[in-house]
Amino acid sequence: MNSGDYKYIWQAGDWPNWRFDLAALAGSMAEVSRAQGLLIGRLADVGMTLRDQASLTALTEDVVKTSAIEGEQLNVESVRSSIARRLGVDIGALAPVDRHVEGVVEMVIDATANCHAPVSRERLFGWHAALFPTSYSGLARIKAGDARGLMQVVSGPIGRRRLHFEAPPAERLEAETGRFLDWLNGASYEQPLLKAGLGHLWFVTLHPFDDGNGRIARAIGDLLLARADGSPQRFYGLSAQIQRERKAYYDTLERTRKRSLDATEWLAWFLDTLHRAVDQAQHMVDAVLTKARFWQRWVTTPLSERQVKLLNRLLDGFEGKLTSPKWAAIAKCSPDTALRDINDLLARGVLRKSDAGGRSTSYALNDLPV
Repeated sequence: MNSGDYKYIWQAGDWPNWRFDLAALAGSMAEVSRAQGLLIGRLADVGMTLRDQASLTALTEDVVKTSAIEGEQLNVESVRSSIARRLGVDIGALAPVDRHVEGVVEMVIDATANCHAPVSRERLFGWHAALFPTSYSGLARIKAGDARGLMQVVSGPIGRRRLHFEAPPAERLEAETGRFLDWLNGASYEQPLLKAGLGHLWFVTLHPFDDGNGRIARAIGDLLLARADGSPQRFYGLSAQIQRERKAYYDTLERTRKRSLDATEWLAWFLDTLHRAVDQAQHMVDAVLTKARFWQRWVTTPLSERQVKLLNRLLDGFEGKLTSPKWAAIAKCSPDTALRDINDLLARGVLRKSDAGGRSTSYALNDLPV
């Protein structure tokens, strides 16, 4: 077929022979590699404990954001605790186990920590089953750990639905998935960063499951990025950056899957987004180092479990302003106890009070020494 004779790229006669303009992508690849080198070089100097904390922070954000892209909000503390259990990182008190959170974490950790292991059908279907432990997505029953039937990506209210994409028919899935896995596990001529972008695009074009295809595609991308880095320990994740640029992500995917098998535009977007993700990880490292310096300063100060919990919330990027009622709600204590906790930290110089008075009074961490 010529490019004008089909609607979706999987219908093309030369599917899935991806093409791209390597010269057009070379500059972006070099920039990403340089940014990765700067990040890894910086982390090499901070010691194992802080590297573990940085990895925990990056993976937590990756798990939370890969679900947020699909409109699902996970509890951050549950995610962080689940990852800490698996990595053996001490974060103090752990949140209760959340069955659904455990499944998403299990997939992301397996994809990255076991990045060099082959991706078999069983592993792929195991990830899908882990995402949907109850075999439900919302109120809809799905085939957890099994292939789907007809798959169309639509949006809009009933009666005014817009069709964005239709995936290959179910009877082609076994052969298509086998061909994809052979490519994924085998040696190929693509540069490792480009293979990560193509793996994401190829899987989400096959769309082999009732639900969860985007999350699994991003896990495959992370697996290939871990292989490209030569390390299963992750310090940056693409999902958080994709979530920030969600509209561009879906628009670029839609255009690419309706054009020819030239994936240059998608790969250019993928590399630029990856570059921004790595740059963003530098800010994450700043936060990890700031937190370490903070606790080095106050390590000899006797603090209650409530105070430690709230101070860590502030250090991890508390949204909005911390007030006495918020302290009481988060710490699950009385307003009087919250005020005593806060006044104690004010007296010690750990916290400072905002200029606003009365009910507008809020509290923040004192500036850390440089």
